[in-house]
Order: sequence, then C-alpha cells, then structure tokens
Amino acid sequence: MHVRAVASPAFARLFAWIGAGLFFLSLAYFLFAYAITFGVPATGGDRARAAGWNVALFTLFAMHHSVFARERVRRWVARTVPASLERSFYVCIASLIFVATCALWRPVPGVTWDADGILLWALRLLQVAGVWLTLKSAAILDIRELAGLTQREAGGGRISGPKFKTTGPYGWVRHPIYSGWFLMVFAASPMTMTRLVFAAVSCAYLLIAIPFEERSMRAAAAGAYERYMQQVRWKLVPRVY
Repeated sequence: MHVRAVASPAFARLFAWIGAGLFFLSLAYFLFAYAITFGVPATGGDRARAAGWNVALFTLFAMHHSVFARERVRRWVARTVPASLERSFYVCIASLIFVATCALWRPVPGVTWDADGILLWALRLLQVAGVWLTLKSAAILDIRELAGLTQREAGGGRISGPKFKTTGPYGWVRHPIYSGWFLMVFAASPMTMTRLVFAAVSCAYLLIAIPFEERSMRAAAAGAYERYMQQVRWKLVPRVY
C-alpha cells in the first residue's frame, strides 16, 4: 500500500504563500508587459517568424493545463505531492511558465489599430469593465482558492466541495472571468500586432478549453454543474454564446 507523505502545517502554509506570491507576481508582470512592452509598435523583423514563435510559446503554456488534467499525471501528482501542497504545486508551475511566456514574447511588427477621441474612450471603458468583471468574478469564486491558499486537509479531503454560484456575474454567464479577459486584451489601443497575437492566441485557447473544462466539472460535481448550466445558459456573452 502506498502512503503519501504529509507536509507539516508550517511548511504547507509557507509553500502556499510562495505559490500565491508567484500567482500574483505573474499577473502583475502580465499587466505590465501587456500595457507597456507589448504596446510599443515594433518595426522590422520577420512578422511570420515572430508570430509563429509566440504561438508556439503560448501553446507550451497551455499544454501545462492539459497535461495536469490528464488522469495519469494527476495520479502521479497524487502519489508524489502531499495533499496539502497539490494546489500550490500546480499554481507555482503555472505562474512560472506564464512569467516565462510573457518575458520571451517576441515583438511582432505592425499596428492593427490606433484609436483616438470617442473611440479611444470607449475602448478604455471596455477595458475597465473587463478588469472589474474579472476581479468581481474572482472575488465571488474565492481568489484565495485560485491562488492556492485554500488547501486540502491533511486527511486528503477537500475543505469544501464544488459550489456553483449564481450571484453577480455568475448569474449572467458561466465563465465571467474569461469574458473579462476578452474585454481586457481586445479593448486595447494601440493594438499592436504584438498585442493582437497574444489576445488572439490566449482567447482561442479559452474557447477550446471551455468544453473540456465543463466536461471535467460535470464529471466531478455529481449533477451540480448540469443544474448550474440549466440556470445559467450562456458561457461568455449573454444571449449570444
């Protein structure tokens, strides 16, 4: 019989805070890169080669999520990592890869649009709405859990089972954090090609991931997610999708 190691409570808390620190650091670095670095129009260079590199780079980041969703990998993690560290282990790796993705993102020559006047203000308002929607949704979902601060108990049971709330944005669409992300990355000006490639690739990944994510939640929630889907019909945009 295999007995999995149990981390001491003090070490588990320290590791959780390290993971949470990396989580928030990765988000802050992304915001800096997208607002400043990616917003500088690039000139010269091979557009196709830079875009191809960036697509491959984000694909590697996305593969981390796919790999950790595999049952064989999940069993390996369950055998190797103490239950109290599982979420933080995942968060640490994902955060480090996300930082590397943003740091290694190559400038792509060109500018798609550069708004001014009323259109610029409209885009700014959409971005603010995206930030608000993302933060509001994360707060309802419990940002502590997203950051890995809500751990499993020493016995391996979760502190709480899956809960699907219909309050706030979760009563409008099932994935409001993703909706906020779409607004944040596409309502940018100037929309450099560097930004556009990041926005297009990251949002394409979300569209591909949603069906798999919902299938996993249906399998894990014993009918609770199906009931939530009946209550909240739309995935990203009310009355559209």
